[in-house]
Amino acid sequence: MSIVIDEAELRRMTQAERGELARVLAAIDLPHPLADRRLRLRRRFGLMLVIAVCVVLACWIAFLIFNLPARYTSSDWRAVWVGLDIAELAGFAATGWAAWRQRQIVIFFMIMTGTLLLCDAWFDLALAYGSSDFTTSVLSALLAEFPLAFLMFASARRLVRATVQIVMGLEGFTGPVPPLWRVPLFAAGLDEALPVRLRHRADNVTAGDPSPS
Repeated sequence: MSIVIDEAELRRMTQAERGELARVLAAIDLPHPLADRRLRLRRRFGLMLVIAVCVVLACWIAFLIFNLPARYTSSDWRAVWVGLDIAELAGFAATGWAAWRQRQIVIFFMIMTGTLLLCDAWFDLALAYGSSDFTTSVLSALLAEFPLAFLMFASARRLVRATVQIVMGLEGFTGPVPPLWRVPLFAAGLDEALPVRLRHRADNVTAGDPSPS
């Protein structure tokens, strides 16, 4: 079955009608990525791996609580802190490069760098507690690590939401982006994440019944 719509006819359509048409075409041309059997198996394996890691890690934490000494002397103090700072430098450099080149991987680099900053603040505060350096560690965390980490996470979130906004526009949805915890991973079923007043089912379009199977 072929459907031919010229530009003049498209211009006469309302925004809602163009949105319905966009969703129908997307449903026809873009099947759900998890329809692939290999991807379904990888997803299942990933979920099982995450559950197993959570169980093992919980047991390991319990073991450490009861077995780690209260005090410990390290001979690699300089290497640990310099190595962490080098990792942060690499994270900032990679983030800057990806932002300059406008690459999607910048989101990954932002999250990685923000996590390193929080780790830096955590170790600094925990290890300096009770010493004369604790005040300096608190100021460093409040004035440097925490604000920079927040900036990285907030920027990554903003970019993800912008990407979702573009997908919504391509599928004909209008309105604000829903919370990310409600947005499907591959945008299939995106209308279910939107408020009821913004939902427009593609299967309501009666042009040849092109609803996805």
